[in-house]
Amino acid sequence: MNSPKHFETPGDMATHFLRLIATPDLPALGPGGRPSAMDAHVVECRVADWLREFAPNHTEPDLLRSAALLWHDHLEASHMLSQSIDTSSGSFLHGIMHRREPDYSNAKYWFRRVQGHSAYEKVFGAVQTSLTSSTPAESVPKWMAEGIWDPYGFVDAVESALHAGQKDEIESLQWIQQIEFEYLVRSFF
Repeated sequence: MNSPKHFETPGDMATHFLRLIATPDLPALGPGGRPSAMDAHVVECRVADWLREFAPNHTEPDLLRSAALLWHDHLEASHMLSQSIDTSSGSFLHGIMHRREPDYSNAKYWFRRVQGHSAYEKVFGAVQTSLTSSTPAESVPKWMAEGIWDPYGFVDAVESALHAGQKDEIESLQWIQQIEFEYLVRSFF
């Protein structure tokens, strides 16, 4: 594998990129912005500088740009990029963006186009581990009980929690959204 000499593995490169775009708090499940989110222009410049320095030759630059913008609450700018990325990863980003918009039926449409992303197994495993380590078995969400990552069930859970204003559930789903996002970005490398 042709990894840049700065990194031992593609995983190291993914970790470095995730640190580049990290914030001290998590994105909302919906469209809300956060004080910690960087301005879209700053995000674009940081990603462009990172790409110039590390130039991952097997990673689509627009995937990284779209992901960074999405993490920093720039849904429309992320959408402009992800809608033109005709890959499973592009559809995955597009689905997350529409879920946050919120346009739940459109999010499900884009998740159907994902067709079982390679990150799904890792997302499921990480979420299952975090849930079962602190959650009684009878409280594990139905959409996690099938043994696979269910992006449609997650969309429904987000919609339900936001509609009901369930603060604790919203916070739990934000952590799950972070896991989902992290494993998606790791799959780019």
